[in-house]
Amino acid sequence: MCHVIVTCRSMLWTLLSIVVAFAELIAFMSADWLIGKAKPSSSEDVDNRTGGSQEPYYPTLGIYGRCTRISHMQFSRRDTLCGPYAENFSEIASGFWQATAIFLAMGIMILCTVAFVSVFTMCVQSIMKKSIFNVCGLLQGIAGLFLILGLILYPAGWGCQKAINYCGPYASAYKLGDCSLGWAFYTAIGGTVLTFICAVFSAQAEIATSSDKVQEEIEEGKNLICLL
Repeated sequence: MCHVIVTCRSMLWTLLSIVVAFAELIAFMSADWLIGKAKPSSSEDVDNRTGGSQEPYYPTLGIYGRCTRISHMQFSRRDTLCGPYAENFSEIASGFWQATAIFLAMGIMILCTVAFVSVFTMCVQSIMKKSIFNVCGLLQGIAGLFLILGLILYPAGWGCQKAINYCGPYASAYKLGDCSLGWAFYTAIGGTVLTFICAVFSAQAEIATSSDKVQEEIEEGKNLICLL
């Protein structure tokens, strides 16, 4: 018989698992990993409402994407074009970024799988006598290691020609040059930290769903068990 068991700790672990997976996925897909040096507006780049020059813009560069201003769109409200600069994996600007993409993709795939499975832990708490919470926690720990490897390798690619075009000639491995780090990089770091928190918290979720109070309610014949 299926027992729906919802506890405060198990629900919090499920929500955190979903948030972490989406945060890492959005960061990976974003082009806001590096914010390039300011590009001055051209003499033709005039604000139609004020007649003055527009503010300098900051192009951004991601692992495989970029955002930059297109000159023929200068009078449009959407004057920045974002999209992948690499049409295939081999065109990613740096070998280090290719490795970063692989490690991040592997970590994100694991996190998305765990997030999907976590939704069903309300009904199924074990498979083949193994706690799903413990298995998912182990997978989250492995995913966190992949994410760390990707984030460590990413700055090693700052010396590639693509990064130099955005960050100036002083950019090199682990040196930003004229660039600054964008929100996507910080989101990826924050998601990695939360991944390990989820891995540790999965043990608490397992304890909560197998507590004596839960067992007592199961023995009383309840199918829906909600505990704070």
